[in-house]
Amino acid sequence: MASKYPIAPKHLSVSAKAWWKKILVECDGLDDSQLFVLQGTLEAYDRMKQAQAQIKKDGSLLVTDRFGQKKAHPLVTVERDCRAAIIAGYKALGLDLDNEIAA
Repeated sequence: MASKYPIAPKHLSVSAKAWWKKILVECDGLDDSQLFVLQGTLEAYDRMKQAQAQIKKDGSLLVTDRFGQKKAHPLVTVERDCRAAIIAGYKALGLDLDNEIAA
């Protein structure tokens, strides 16, 4: 039986696709502009996870610049910005972020 909801974009991760389905079911569907926001939110989620994985692989939140000075890993900024985009997307969609954090 075919779903009444649009299929998640293929490029999203498995966990982002699960979020896609969960949100569409909870909201009983979204219009085209809301789907655009949801897709961007989940792309930010995937990007945040990629940044976190690379930071972990590199082994430190700090890197040494060309002058020998310690500074924040550049992907820390990416992670932070993606987290802000996820929160903004949830707010734009009128979703309750507290329920997601508790789950």
